[in-house]
Amino acid sequence: MTDTAPTPITIARGDGIGPEIMDATLEVLQASGANLAFEEIQIGESVYKRGILNGMEPSAWESLRRTKVFLKAPITTPQGGGYKSLNVTIRGALGLFANIRPCVSYHPFVSTKHPKMDVVIVRENEEDLYAGIEYRQSQEVTQAVKLISRPGSEKIIRYAFEYARANHRRKVTAFVKDNIMKISDGLFHRIFDEIAAEYPEIEHETMIVDIGAARLADTPEHFDVIVTLNLYGDIISDIAAQITGSVGLAGSSNIGDQCAMFEAIHGSAPTIAGKGIANPSGLILASVMMLVHIGQAAAAEKIHNAWLKMIEDGIHTVDIFKRGVSKARVGTRDFAVNLIDRLGERPTTLTPASYQVGEKSSFAGITLKEVAPVRKVQVGVDLFLDHKGGTGDEMAARVQPLIGSGLKLVMISNRGQKVWPEGAPETFCTDHWRLRVMGDGRDTISGADVGALVGRFAAAGLDVVQTATLYTFDGAAGFSVAAGQ
Repeated sequence: MTDTAPTPITIARGDGIGPEIMDATLEVLQASGANLAFEEIQIGESVYKRGILNGMEPSAWESLRRTKVFLKAPITTPQGGGYKSLNVTIRGALGLFANIRPCVSYHPFVSTKHPKMDVVIVRENEEDLYAGIEYRQSQEVTQAVKLISRPGSEKIIRYAFEYARANHRRKVTAFVKDNIMKISDGLFHRIFDEIAAEYPEIEHETMIVDIGAARLADTPEHFDVIVTLNLYGDIISDIAAQITGSVGLAGSSNIGDQCAMFEAIHGSAPTIAGKGIANPSGLILASVMMLVHIGQAAAAEKIHNAWLKMIEDGIHTVDIFKRGVSKARVGTRDFAVNLIDRLGERPTTLTPASYQVGEKSSFAGITLKEVAPVRKVQVGVDLFLDHKGGTGDEMAARVQPLIGSGLKLVMISNRGQKVWPEGAPETFCTDHWRLRVMGDGRDTISGADVGALVGRFAAAGLDVVQTATLYTFDGAAGFSVAAGQ
């Protein structure tokens, strides 16, 4: 027994298999001697169906802000419009900028083609397309906005290098797609290179995400720590977890300046809910990460080593059971019971877990680099039109009289492909056009110029659905220079 007050933890049993695996995880935590006090909240499908579109009542937010630690089972988001992903909501609202997903192979006890795999995915958690900013702009075209910031990129990249340093990792690899998205992913790449120079003892490299994902699936032993943007990280972490043997084995942490959330990476699996066969390993290993985070490393080490010993002993759930390797196939409840029976034991073949007792790994904040201000100059505008039919030449002929004095039309694109000037007649066009207008004989244009331009288009019956102002920053273009770039 300990004389210190128990650490308050907010828990949610979730949907589908969530209640089953949470019950198993809580049994293990309580048997381990972890000094915890649980506050339970209701989230997920039942809350959505009460008309709360983010799946979480105000009282639940109060608990999270009080405890600052959340152990969450998977939830189900109802199908249909209007419902927002609860995970995305929580990560954004609580500033949980870093998603950490260790993906480890347990050869020869769990079947895998990659016996030496030990990769940690560090995923940016707040930005990118997950901001959920989308528009339908015409009958035929929708748009999603990809937001990448310097502070967000700097925080996640620096976290990855600090994680690598603290955990004696040898290399950090960034996954980007800046051969196409030269401004957004290009920013992430540049910041990665800047920060990597501050950690000379850690090897670093950058890969285009498509070939990086292919290599991860083929030769994961090439990687150690991977840091990447939100969408890429979501995809590759599931790939990485699956090739270890099962997505059911992977837990994750979501870390912010003030709060943290711990969860299994898999979903609520409603097709097997209530059958008692779900693997609770992902949530159990997430709870181990939680214990390390709050400074209860002894309990974390005890649970993790008992789990490894049970995997060695061949006590497996159906998702990883294999004849000739596994010794017994157990359900969710018996998995927890067998793990509890092994508390205090250590694996003999797999590498034992070791956590520094007394060291709390909570995030203490990252000081962002001060960036010198730059000169921002408005030099043009892109007008987006909803207009059905015609070619690039026909569109140019129609709008040229509307451009006005001191401005010039320099380019028209459709779905990102240039159709004027010198467009290809084979290009398929939809009802969504982009017209680039720049200053004619002058280096800047004004907001008044843009407003008058839009007014002339409206008066001519042309539907301007969006404008995007074009700026230079210290003379460098802050916009893609060529259509489709």
